Amino acid sequence: MAQDTTASGRGSEIKKVELFLFTQEIENVGFDVNPGGIDMPGVRNRRTRLGVAVETRDGSRGEYIGGRSDTYLHAKFLAKWILGMDAFGREQIYEIARRYLRKEDRIGACQIDNALWDLAGKRIGASVTQMLGGAPRRLPAYASTWFAGPGGGLASPEAFADFADECYELGYRAFKMHGWTDGGTENDIGAILALGKRVGGRMALMHDSACHLKTFGDAVLVGRACDEAGFFWYEDPYSDGGLAAHAHRRLREIIKTPILLGEHVRGVEAMANVVLLDGTDFVRADPDLDIGITGTMKIAHLAEALGLDVELHGNGPAHRHCMAAIRNTNFYELAMVGPSRGQAVNSIYASDYSDTLDAVGADGCFAVPEGPGLGVQYDWDFVRKNLVDHIVIQ
Repeated sequence: MAQDTTASGRGSEIKKVELFLFTQEIENVGFDVNPGGIDMPGVRNRRTRLGVAVETRDGSRGEYIGGRSDTYLHAKFLAKWILGMDAFGREQIYEIARRYLRKEDRIGACQIDNALWDLAGKRIGASVTQMLGGAPRRLPAYASTWFAGPGGGLASPEAFADFADECYELGYRAFKMHGWTDGGTENDIGAILALGKRVGGRMALMHDSACHLKTFGDAVLVGRACDEAGFFWYEDPYSDGGLAAHAHRRLREIIKTPILLGEHVRGVEAMANVVLLDGTDFVRADPDLDIGITGTMKIAHLAEALGLDVELHGNGPAHRHCMAAIRNTNFYELAMVGPSRGQAVNSIYASDYSDTLDAVGADGCFAVPEGPGLGVQYDWDFVRKNLVDHIVIQ
């Protein structure tokens, strides 16, 4: 009897999940001054990354490299539970992830979900964009900087304005700063005002405190500077962790600049709580943090139902495909960048896909990959040469 290889047959059962933990050299980024990283010319570091491959009985394979490597054990735990499940049953696997990783923020499910979307697209010969009901398009991007720090390329308010000018010349029409994390507000306010004076009116401007401001009062001071400079949004203003809906509703009553929360809010239900309590104006979602493409699109639909825009956090092929299928969104985040050209991750692609600062088009946009699945080819030879650990679950 011939093997059933239809989408719902045994041929699509998951028979193997591989996890690849590997290291990659990162140049021109310093993590000793700030764990979030600062632009630091000449510095070399190594970062650990996670790759996932999912295979079915009929030999179909989905792959994804990205997201948080520190969720390696969570991904390993989840992988054993999805063996034998239908690779097309992403909603069922999403529910298992929600249940089994409910105490772990569920981030470890992201790489697996993204790999399953890649597998499905390759199996039926369609891009993830097409499967989501979108169409290939150019994605307007913003340059999202490293944090400020002494001795680096973003060490002063003027350096931020200079770098914004440089990004404008490359084609970017939007720019987001991550400021100082020294507990003060003076430098952040100085950079905000310098950016408004230098490129305001030519670029959409954003400020991301990344929850480093200590008090509500600090958040008000920086928010008023954003008002003066005409900023597009003000993100995760202070050290509540980006979770306190009541406080941000009060902040929204005091300042004019729209608030963006959600990077640290896990899951569509928790995001709904923040939004319905009037805690934010823009909504965040991320295929590397919100149970993959499946979870990201749920958040996007929540935002759309409430008439709000959703802004995707970070960058990568999964992010581009999601954005191409979302109406209510504005910019693609090209993170993290600085004048020294160091980025959080270097290319791991065997194709021409790139998320480097200089890869932006003259129109300030990035293209969406058009091949089947995620439309990218990973450099697995590089991954295997730099392995820390390789686990096969079957």
